[in-house]
Amino acid sequence: MSVEDEVRRAAAALVGAFGSGDLDAYFGSFADDATFLFHTTDRLLTSTDEYRREWARWAAEDGFNVLDCSTEDTLIQLFGNTAVLTHRVRTTVSTREGTERLHERETIVFTRRGGRWLAVHEHLSPAPDA
Repeated sequence: MSVEDEVRRAAAALVGAFGSGDLDAYFGSFADDATFLFHTTDRLLTSTDEYRREWARWAAEDGFNVLDCSTEDTLIQLFGNTAVLTHRVRTTVSTREGTERLHERETIVFTRRGGRWLAVHEHLSPAPDA
């Protein structure tokens, strides 16, 4: 399997876990020291634990739940043991206010640690057509 295929597989597992609500597998796709920059938060989240706590807050306060996620226009750039993945993301979420379909762009930076590709940074922004 090529390095690009390994990264593509790691990204598919991350997105699949996110879209199916498998939070242990989803958060397990990130390094403990990963960072997260979302247009929906007021700050940079500086660890996977901090992101987990933020997610728990969204769920408790807003009833936040991911129902589905798909991606397209994936580009993977390889830089040794680092890979940068960009793609367009379509996510269906539910909250106490109802169901919403989000159209976003995302960058995920992966690095090879302990023989596997782990995400170390995620940046999410609204797609221009959203």
